[in-house]
Amino acid sequence: MGIQQDHGKWGEEKAEAFLRAEGFEILARNWRYKRAEIDIVAREGGILVFVEVKTRIGTSFGRPEEMVDRRKRRLLIDAAMAYMRSIGYEWEIRFDIVAIIGSPEGACDIKLYRDAFFPGLDYS
Repeated sequence: MGIQQDHGKWGEEKAEAFLRAEGFEILARNWRYKRAEIDIVAREGGILVFVEVKTRIGTSFGRPEEMVDRRKRRLLIDAAMAYMRSIGYEWEIRFDIVAIIGSPEGACDIKLYRDAFFPGLDYS
């Protein structure tokens, strides 16, 4: 596994622990559909939440949450729809981003962006 993959895996583990501490129930990690992967599928109250985790060591090339571009959102939405079909779910959903700045060797900053984007607004 490369350095970026190791850093991403570390970030996903930090994000999962953070979400659990915030009261989320984790349902799945790294759920794949075609070319897309949902980092974390969770439930918060009665809402099914699809979480994209972005981890960066610093912000010189942009903030982690800025890395979820239109193409990535499209893939996540497609994967989320497939996940919902696979479990027969037709209720409220939400797309969140967990942005992490830091590394395993030092402190990190974790920020949760609830309702980070909405299907249909820039999905066409």
